[in-house]
Amino acid sequence: MGHIFYTAVDAVLPMILLILLGIFLRKKKFLSDGFLNTGNKLVFRWGLPCMLFVNVYSIRSLNQIPWDLIAYAVAAILVIFFLGLLTSVWTTPVPQRRGVILQCCFRSNSAIIGLTLAASLGGGEAETVAACVTAVTIPLFNVLAVISLSMFGKGSHKPTVGHILLDIVKNPLIHGVFLGIACLLLRWAQTAIWAEPVFTIQGNLSPVYTALTWIKSLTTPLSLLVLGGQFVFSAVKELKKEIFVATLWRVVLAPLIGIGGAVVLAKMGWLRCGTMEFPALVGLFASPVAVSSAIMASQMDNDEQLATQLVVWTTISSAFTVFATVCILMALDLLRV
Repeated sequence: MGHIFYTAVDAVLPMILLILLGIFLRKKKFLSDGFLNTGNKLVFRWGLPCMLFVNVYSIRSLNQIPWDLIAYAVAAILVIFFLGLLTSVWTTPVPQRRGVILQCCFRSNSAIIGLTLAASLGGGEAETVAACVTAVTIPLFNVLAVISLSMFGKGSHKPTVGHILLDIVKNPLIHGVFLGIACLLLRWAQTAIWAEPVFTIQGNLSPVYTALTWIKSLTTPLSLLVLGGQFVFSAVKELKKEIFVATLWRVVLAPLIGIGGAVVLAKMGWLRCGTMEFPALVGLFASPVAVSSAIMASQMDNDEQLATQLVVWTTISSAFTVFATVCILMALDLLRV
């Protein structure tokens, strides 16, 4: 059991430490408002798109993609989205907070913490499964996030379908994901024709690919430092109901629906899901809310302070709920850590 707890803590503790460093540096006036605002824009418009592009493009083969597991994950996310929508409207009368709560309900940090958890719980094969699932769920997360924040953002109480579609098309994260998918399909098409691809970004444009991986590596620590610099402890009291409900959804209810549903379907023989697939589901549904959720909330005129609080509190609390989730799955012989 100690190993399981340390696995969960190792996955989230580095994030907590970087957030605390951001709080400390802001308190010492080392991080200015100008730096934090610019850092937000840099991460949102360049860092996260590069990271998503590299993650998607890194999938080695389309044959590795577990389509049944992906179909289940998409269905579970949509269920959580609609239940979260009802919850967000019930929780607060403030429109700019509703989209942030909704985003916290369905959107996990699967690209960073999720992949780390999957690798820790199931090794390289489980990490490959998680990467395949992430390649599909990240675009879904971002499309649903744009819809959520467009529905309730300032000046968009009654958004048109065209307005929401325009926000999706203009979103830099969507650009990164779909460019990665396009390059992945191009590589696959070459393999189908010539057995081996004649052109790859790693091989023919290696300096470009290296630069993209460097930007990817920079993105997470920078975004966490910026979030820490924007964190305000005095906001907790004013937002305590919203923080409690959204955190409860992210670290308890979403895993219960997403992972619990898979357990039931697997036991009934309706879903092919075993010790290599459940680590991916733990990473997808049990990890804290995505760091980019706060950055998107800021850029789309939603409640940035609430979004920042949710990143911090879901990150801290997820260390314990991930531990509980893994213990339950081990007891059911669905995980072997």
